Amino acid sequence: MDVKIEQSWKDVLASEFEKDYFKKLTEFVRGEYLSGKTIYPEAKNIFNAFNLCPLSNVKVVIIGQDPYHEPHQAHGLCFSVESGVDFPPSLVNIYKEIESDIEHKSITNGDLSAWARQGVLLLNSTLTVQAHIAASHSGKGWETFTDAVIRAVNENQKNVVYMLWGSFAQKKADFVDNQNNLILKSAHPSPLSAYRGFFGNHHFSRANEYLIQNGKTPIDW
Repeated sequence: MDVKIEQSWKDVLASEFEKDYFKKLTEFVRGEYLSGKTIYPEAKNIFNAFNLCPLSNVKVVIIGQDPYHEPHQAHGLCFSVESGVDFPPSLVNIYKEIESDIEHKSITNGDLSAWARQGVLLLNSTLTVQAHIAASHSGKGWETFTDAVIRAVNENQKNVVYMLWGSFAQKKADFVDNQNNLILKSAHPSPLSAYRGFFGNHHFSRANEYLIQNGKTPIDW
């Protein structure tokens, strides 16, 4: 199957694209876009996280659940919104923690593409969603695919920082070698849980300290 995704990912995930679950997933997603329903993100942005961050560049992995499901928000990067769009509550809290952790106070844009280009894989577990209906494309095969993505990173890259926020993301730790990578866990940045351990987790400074210790350029958060 010819999947339009950045070449290094296309190579390492080639066997996934030929599996029955992925073929069924592709049929489902294509049908959703053709049905007249509004589906996010735009089809061209489904694999945006991969296209902006080739496998060899991955230094940090942040895992979300599924795309934002309101207009002008989702563009293929977890927690990120298009430039000029109001920040969703979880992103507001992410920026609050950055400001507290590393005293970075010049954040004015919700588009996290600059992080992706520095080596942050901003991966949602489910890559598409129907407008206004959270988790509407869960259980269709995306989770199996993104599990394979985590395994591919683990097998091909060492000294990667995995930021796992909330119980859903923390399940992905099962696929990561914690001897050769740094796994950081905390509560989710959602307003429902941020005060139960996301604020004050210092993940952004800890990630950069680990990258520097392992001879890598830190992320400009």
